[in-house]
Amino acid sequence: MNDDARTNIGTPTPAPAASGSAELREQIERTRDELGQTVEALAAKADVKAQAKEKTAAIKGQAAAKAALVSGQIHEKAGQATQLVRDKTPDPVLEKTAQAAAHVRESAAKAGQYAADKTPDPLREKAERAATVARVNRTPLLVLGAAVAVLLLVRRIRGRRP
Repeated sequence: MNDDARTNIGTPTPAPAASGSAELREQIERTRDELGQTVEALAAKADVKAQAKEKTAAIKGQAAAKAALVSGQIHEKAGQATQLVRDKTPDPVLEKTAQAAAHVRESAAKAGQYAADKTPDPLREKAERAATVARVNRTPLLVLGAAVAVLLLVRRIRGRRP
C-alpha cells in the first residue's frame, strides 16, 4: 500500500457526474482491498506465537551454525597440535608410544570381552539400544556437547573477571 492510499483511506473523492456509480464501486473495491491488506499486516504483527517460532528457528539455526564452526575450529586445532607433537617427538619415543598404545588396545579388548561375558543380557541389550540412539543422533549430541563446552568456558572466563 502506498502513502497516498494510506492518507486517502476513508476520504471520498468527488466523482464526476457521468461515471458516478461505476467509479464509486471501483473506489469501494480498492478501499476494501487496501483495508484487507492492512488487516492482514496488523494480524501478522499481532501474532506473537508465530513471531516467537520464527525467532526461535532463527536462533536455533544460528546456534547450529556457530556450533559447527566451533567444532570445525576445534578439530583443526587438534589436528595441528597432533602434528606439532609428532614433529617434535623423537622416533624412539614414538615407537614406544605405539607399542604402549597397542598393549592398551589389547588390554582394553580383553577387558571389554570379560565385561561382555559377565554382563546380564537385559543390561547388554539396553546398552546396545543406547549406543544405537547415540549413533543415530550423533550431530545433535555433538552440537549439544559443543554448546555446553562453550557455556562452561564463558562461565569460567566471566568468573575470573573482578
